[in-house]
Amino acid sequence: MTWSRALKDAARSGLTIERTKLTPLIAVRGTAGVALVIGLCLWRGNPTLAVSSAFGAFSSGIVTFQRSMRPRPVLALAVAGALAVSTFLGYLAAAHIAAFVLLLAGWTLMAGMAWAIGPISGLAGTQTVAIMLVTVTLPTSVLGALEHAALIFFGGLVQATLIVVFPVRPWGTQRDALADALAAEADYARRLRHDPVAAFDPAPLMDARLAATVTARQARRRPVQLHGPRGLAERVRPVLASLADPVVGAPLEGPERDRARDLLAAAATVLDAVAHAVRHARPVRLPPEAMATLEVPATGPMLHGPARRSAYRLISLLADAVELTDEPVRATRPTTEAERGQGGREQGSHLLRPSVPRLVPVALRSLHREARWSSHIFRHALRVAAVAAAGYLLGTALPFGHGYWAPLASVMVMRPDFAQTYSRGVARFCGTLVGVAVAGTVMALVHPGAYVSAALAVVCVWLMYLLMRTGFSVTSACVTAYVVFLLGIAGAGWEQTVQERVVLTLFGGLLAMLSYALFPAWETPRLRDRLADWLEANGRYALAVWEACARPAARRPRQVREALLDARAARVAWEKSEDRAEKEPVRHRGLSPGAAKAAGAALATMGRVTMILEAHLPAKDAEPSAGAAAFAAALRPDLERATGAVRERGPLNWSALRTVWERWDAETGSEGVAPRAAGLLVDALDELAEALSGDPEAREEGARGTIPRSQ
Repeated sequence: MTWSRALKDAARSGLTIERTKLTPLIAVRGTAGVALVIGLCLWRGNPTLAVSSAFGAFSSGIVTFQRSMRPRPVLALAVAGALAVSTFLGYLAAAHIAAFVLLLAGWTLMAGMAWAIGPISGLAGTQTVAIMLVTVTLPTSVLGALEHAALIFFGGLVQATLIVVFPVRPWGTQRDALADALAAEADYARRLRHDPVAAFDPAPLMDARLAATVTARQARRRPVQLHGPRGLAERVRPVLASLADPVVGAPLEGPERDRARDLLAAAATVLDAVAHAVRHARPVRLPPEAMATLEVPATGPMLHGPARRSAYRLISLLADAVELTDEPVRATRPTTEAERGQGGREQGSHLLRPSVPRLVPVALRSLHREARWSSHIFRHALRVAAVAAAGYLLGTALPFGHGYWAPLASVMVMRPDFAQTYSRGVARFCGTLVGVAVAGTVMALVHPGAYVSAALAVVCVWLMYLLMRTGFSVTSACVTAYVVFLLGIAGAGWEQTVQERVVLTLFGGLLAMLSYALFPAWETPRLRDRLADWLEANGRYALAVWEACARPAARRPRQVREALLDARAARVAWEKSEDRAEKEPVRHRGLSPGAAKAAGAALATMGRVTMILEAHLPAKDAEPSAGAAAFAAALRPDLERATGAVRERGPLNWSALRTVWERWDAETGSEGVAPRAAGLLVDALDELAEALSGDPEAREEGARGTIPRSQ
């Protein structure tokens, strides 16, 4: 992609306004926290403290609106504590510009590394840098700095208290995640009616699993509707795929295919009804037509073989899902001692989240893992630290005043990837123009006093909370107007504020974009590594399933389950990497777009085939399968060689594996699910080899003689 097209796409993305579900009650609650803090400080007669404390409540409220399965009060308190510390340290160093720049660079570096822990931590770190830049411009003493820090923490405490006292839709995030997973499977069932090998995005199931991970205290209070349906949704997906697949399920044409389509339509209806019941905490309402379809007909089209077993299994799982969801909504199940002792391990659909102190070692390991030159998180941290320090020095040197707005704009728009940084930079500038135009006009016409300015600032906060998910340009406009009105409380002139805000925001945005162009962290060269990781994870999952098929008595369900979760995580990482690479203005030194899409499709097929076989694993008392054992033995070394070949641009060769499968298929006469699934797996691996061998980048490297050959 050329630079001109990349910038055009980034600008279009940044200015896009999305239609999304609004949460007015939650916005009112967050706004009330900001209004309460501002009102208390104005009542005490100190506008400067009102401005400082408002930032604490405002920033704590922003983080609690992010999609997180952690309790919102914990997020508010954690962010408020970090904001208070950054404010106090900033005040201590503010008198000496050299010391403050060093502190700012070091703190921003740590805030940039916080993205390694997760997006919520990254956003919280960004907020702490912003609060350090803003509040230290308000003159005070050391004792005053302590007072400012305490008020900022008080703002977060107020937000946490309001969340506890006035809960809005408790368990709403968890309900939405589970309902989204069920609705995604309903959509999958409908698509399978027309496309028997339709793809399925595992992200909703991953989100539902994350939502099911709760603390021990939450586990004792969780509604019954959130206990069982997730586990059933996990088991329904492979059954749907195996019923629809023309190789191991119903034939592609004929009465059996018609019966399979009817069952898939009825399953979609039931799953949608269960999703609606979970989302709105209501009993399940099922159409009689769907229930009639799920009954085993006495006459008419009947299924046979593996398709028949899949149909019976699907009917049983759907009945269990309806029964579990129809439990009394307010009932809860006490946590057993075994579950409490697992500390995050899976117990059916019940997962326990470690406490905050136990998360510290996990966070430190994440930071250590990303502390390398090749990490895009580490390069982002270095980039944002350098930009914050340089922006502060340059902004201070410019003859505008309020020079901190330049580094503030840079820090707020910078993200670890190219597309987000550039799109947010455009959105920030355009939103700032709108915000200062609206707020400046109001200030010029009305000349509001401190209390009116405070009221207008509160209105802007409410609009920002309400419209937060519609687009960054909208939220930037609301935040800009909020800052103009907030500084009006302290008596800052609006004319100077407007001029400085526009010029310095533009300067900060350009500085952020220039920094990424000069010191990038492109995703494109890492595509092959991501693809190899996905192939390796898919291989572990396939080996676990085929070995369970080969030796049913030695089957270990946990090993299969963990391998499946690893394969899902690797697929999501690949999809994110591919999406970032498509938006980068660089030559494709990793994979061409066509080769990347073809290779991703082949690995998705590999995962689907393995999942289908998992739905048909034999019972533990079944006879061992020599053919499955030979296939697994041949698959293991081929996967190890292939993973290295993908990373090093080498050729893939699955001829030995195909020979083993052909011998097995000839011995069984194409009877049974396992040999058929093995054939589909070999076909998928051949498609992967073809996709990579046809990549123009690989051909170019091969012409230079730089591609190492596999052994």
